[in-house]
Amino acid sequence: MAAIDLDKVLDKAWADKSLPEILGAPVAALKGVSERDGELLEEAFGVKTVADLAELKFVRWAQALAALDAAK
Repeated sequence: MAAIDLDKVLDKAWADKSLPEILGAPVAALKGVSERDGELLEEAFGVKTVADLAELKFVRWAQALAALDAAK
């Protein structure tokens, strides 16, 4: 798996946190995700944390479809 530049995917306040802290963080810890976006994700899908978002079946399905397309 490729390395990830945390400064590119996390808000500054979260970039120096441990992985367990990041996974337990609200989704607004992700760069480009607002507090309101987080509220809407919770309302629509029950997503409260970065880990919840990563485990969301719709995200996994979309990733699998994108991988299939990339493999062709």
